Amino acid sequence: MPQLFGTDGLRARAGEFPLDEKSVFLLGRALAELLSRQGLPPRIVSGRDTRQSGRWLEECLMAGFARGGGQAFSAGVITTPGISYLVRSHDFSAGVVISASHNPYLDNGIKIFSHRGTKIAEDWEEQLEKEIMFGVLPSGGVREPVLRVNDHLKQDYLDFLRQIYAGPSGQKLKLVVDCANGASSELAPLLFSSLGFEVVTINSQPDGQNINLDCGSLHPERLAETVRAEKADLGVAFDGDADRAIWSDEKGRILNGDHTLYVQACHLKAKKALKNNTVVATIMSNMGLEKILEENGIKLLRTRVGDKYVLDEMLKSDYNLGGEQSGHTIFLDHSVAGDGLLTSLKMLEVMLEKEMTLSELVKDFREFPQILLNVQVQEKVPLAEIPGFEQALAEVKNSLGRSGRVEVRYSGTEMLARIMLEGPDRKQIEDLAGKIARIIENHCGLK
Repeated sequence: MPQLFGTDGLRARAGEFPLDEKSVFLLGRALAELLSRQGLPPRIVSGRDTRQSGRWLEECLMAGFARGGGQAFSAGVITTPGISYLVRSHDFSAGVVISASHNPYLDNGIKIFSHRGTKIAEDWEEQLEKEIMFGVLPSGGVREPVLRVNDHLKQDYLDFLRQIYAGPSGQKLKLVVDCANGASSELAPLLFSSLGFEVVTINSQPDGQNINLDCGSLHPERLAETVRAEKADLGVAFDGDADRAIWSDEKGRILNGDHTLYVQACHLKAKKALKNNTVVATIMSNMGLEKILEENGIKLLRTRVGDKYVLDEMLKSDYNLGGEQSGHTIFLDHSVAGDGLLTSLKMLEVMLEKEMTLSELVKDFREFPQILLNVQVQEKVPLAEIPGFEQALAEVKNSLGRSGRVEVRYSGTEMLARIMLEGPDRKQIEDLAGKIARIIENHCGLK
């Protein structure tokens, strides 16, 4: 199993191992050599979000890639799914995104896509990790001025999204778009306005340090307030790299990725376009989603947390709709990546075609009360080895019975233990979640 790569690539504090100059240079060189060993031309496309560390990290990685005999093209500031699309459409052997998604600006990350536009396999990650940990720098330093941005690449991605949109023409909606001061800050207003929508944009002035700062998909409260104030038809909030989308309906009610899956599944089923009448989600999706889909003759299949696990199941079993409660949604007929911009277009299509507001589209969806607790940990001790954890978990499951769920796991990208409980009584699940949290915190929490 990879030690440095998590569920969404490398992620750490920028400037610290494994995101220091040496490690990133070695990663770039190792990627070029790995592609060559695989019989693929060492030719890649890269992009980044708006963090102040993004450019120098991209320069280091591209310098290493060039030293390994590769040729790199930069799309500049672009969304993560934008790079996934460009890899596939321009016949690159791999793609690299410099982004830490929804994390604060001091963090950064490196996501690597295969020539199919999907996350690279774990055996590739293991080979790259060996070079990061044991590789030796060449003489002559690390960084070189090799980064040149090709603006046509970004335009090609926007053209792809415009071609996908199949909504009725001649009907305008007013949108509020929260760009999280991230990778969508330029792209989202251009896309939606070019399709005839009236666009009110917030949090679209990145300064290198304000990405995700009290805004975007993790903090959609201002989005909802702006939707109400502007009397808009829909609000959408992206995260830093715009691979997820969270909503505000016209009343200012905040809605998540489960609502997206419900709306899209019912729409596709009505058109006889939902493959195998099945939606793929994760263990974090609300029981209410499972219930409402079942009532509509649709099966919900759950995977581990992480959009790559959702995609793996979709590809393996031939499903075309999947996603996460956090806002990643995969439309496999169009893309192998969760794409907040694409998801927004798909929601607008349904609203316009059905001539319904978002609140009307989700009025029958009732969520079960759900608690999500994060416990900061010093070390990811196997949960089964924490004294008292197994007994407490068994007691919680017994208390919930068949009317609730509990899931406890470590984050794949942060030093956090995540505790999720669902059940009919909010006070009960709050108490039960707190019981588990205290056990973990007492054993390996931050002191």
